[in-house]
Amino acid sequence: MKGLIQRVSEASVTVDGRKIASIGKGLLLLLGVERDDSPNEAKELCRKILSYRVFPDEQGRMNINVQDAGGSILVVPQFTLAADTSSGTRPGFSLAAAPELANSLYRDFLNIARNQMGRERVEEGEFGADMKVALINDGPVTFLLEVAQKR
Repeated sequence: MKGLIQRVSEASVTVDGRKIASIGKGLLLLLGVERDDSPNEAKELCRKILSYRVFPDEQGRMNINVQDAGGSILVVPQFTLAADTSSGTRPGFSLAAAPELANSLYRDFLNIARNQMGRERVEEGEFGADMKVALINDGPVTFLLEVAQKR
């Protein structure tokens, strides 16, 4: 499971011309689910993202996580993060989870995040929709976080 996080001043998702979600200060998370992922990966990636220190402390060092910074998180499902780009000039999607599994793990991730942060601080995109994502990347600060199934 992969999560591309961006520290934002604001972010929003629009579907069919209608804004369905928005946050102020916080993290925009593009969430990619791979075919071998399970609820364990959703739990571990959520733990990692919510505790990842990307907000500045008094000295300006990235030393504060989104929860302690009082920020929100906007979670957007993005199957293209699971693409195989190792060869050629066209991505392959054999590593991506089937839609049913991906949506289930996306929902698991949202539930875990809401239990940790509170419902009011976790917004969501629309699984399977053609979304328009707008953001103001603060920094810019962007990190790709990954967790793999433990074998």
